[in-house]
Amino acid sequence: MGWALRQEERRQLFSRGPGVEAGFRRFRRLASTIMNTDAVSFVVLCLLTRGALGRVAGPLLLVPVGLLLVVAGIGIKLWAARTLGPRAYYWYDFFMPASARPPDPPGPYRYLDNPMYTVGYLHAYGFALMCGSAWGLGAAAFDQAAILAFHHLVERPHVARLFAAGPRAD
Repeated sequence: MGWALRQEERRQLFSRGPGVEAGFRRFRRLASTIMNTDAVSFVVLCLLTRGALGRVAGPLLLVPVGLLLVVAGIGIKLWAARTLGPRAYYWYDFFMPASARPPDPPGPYRYLDNPMYTVGYLHAYGFALMCGSAWGLGAAAFDQAAILAFHHLVERPHVARLFAAGPRAD
């Protein structure tokens, strides 16, 4: 997705022909497919490798701790997504830079620099714990490292370019 967003920013890969809205919808379908496939494959991995942590801690500890992490992670992720709105959740500002607002959103962003990619990943660790899957914990760490790398290599530079000239006057 990082490559696709950079290509949209540089060459309007998705929106050049059909326009911004149609290009954004096309990208959003692609991004949704990738994210949903990642989620399903993560769940399948955890289920297929369940029980490996049973030697470390039993289900009486892993399930409640995991459930707590799932609830916390999903709660933060939903709160952050609702705060940003569906367009921002799918990086609309790569398609319509003029729509971008200086970073000062309310919600969990008031308290955390990046709740979606940090605390918002607790659900992945929690599900892996509930399954007792060491492979799932590794996959959760890999997924989180990948999204944080995406944030630092793609999103953050994009936002810096958008607001390099200072805040917009509305």
